[in-house]
Amino acid sequence: MKETKKTAKLKMSPKMRKAFMVFCVVVMVFSFTAVAFATDDPLEVVNNLSEFIFGLIRAIGIILLAFGIVQVGLALKSHDPSQRANGFLTLAGGIIITFAREILTLITG
Repeated sequence: MKETKKTAKLKMSPKMRKAFMVFCVVVMVFSFTAVAFATDDPLEVVNNLSEFIFGLIRAIGIILLAFGIVQVGLALKSHDPSQRANGFLTLAGGIIITFAREILTLITG
């Protein structure tokens, strides 16, 4: 009697499939933008990479900032003090992450 291997398929919901597709696109973008940093001057490569990374950090900070605003708005509507505190903490974290580069330049001089 032959033994056949059954391959298990990963069942994904449409939401998970969409998230996986977005992840794949982000990985492809990162792999293709590596060519844009290639120049003759090594310091220029480091500066370009620094600009790119700080741009990503700023984008994450803006997303957190928007999420914090929404969270505070929902907390004010529902009169939930713990959700309000979490919203203000997310809002403050978003502000700090958004302006991380400026904060670092103020600290280092």
